Amino acid sequence: MKLPAPPAIRTAAASSPPPMKTVTRRLKFESELDLSFGEHVAERAYGQKLLSCIQCGTCSATCPLSHYMDYTPRKIIAMTREGFKEEVLNSLTIWLCASCYSCTVQCPRQIHITDVMYALKREAIARRFYPPKHPIPVLARAFFDRVMHDGRNTESRLLITLYLRTNPFKMLKEAFLGLHLFRSGRLSLGREHIKGIKELRAMINGPGQRKEAVPL
Repeated sequence: MKLPAPPAIRTAAASSPPPMKTVTRRLKFESELDLSFGEHVAERAYGQKLLSCIQCGTCSATCPLSHYMDYTPRKIIAMTREGFKEEVLNSLTIWLCASCYSCTVQCPRQIHITDVMYALKREAIARRFYPPKHPIPVLARAFFDRVMHDGRNTESRLLITLYLRTNPFKMLKEAFLGLHLFRSGRLSLGREHIKGIKELRAMINGPGQRKEAVPL
């Protein structure tokens, strides 16, 4: 009796290993760091105890937007203290801060981290380190320039400036809504201004400050 041949055993073809990812890590020497950056930010953040951070990570754990940040708040504080100025000012973290003050309330060292974020925003705008088409710094810069020029903010001109500097096609998308607001009298195309603009500029600049104040 002739037995049937055993079924052929299929062996999975050896799959080629996935391509190796290239990880580039740039090291910085101490001579490349701005060691006074931490104290400078602490002074601009109303003298907050930035240097007393114990790196417990409570701020990152309580932040509702930390999952979307390139650096967590804890890491931003550490990098600021150590002098990684360019990395901190070029990060998206400071622009994603929602100013909910959850980190400030929960911080065991009572550091006003939200004020630190505001100080970093002002520093980034002053040095123009922010992403060129990111809407938040562009809106802040346009709003401040409009107030410094006219003393008041004209919403229509502010929105036009924002869209032209970030995404002009979005302005066409919102054209119907703008036309509806204009017809209902809730949006004006005129330029609003105040009297005594020189006095206002002197108040904003303040004594002993730089000639051009920084928004936020």
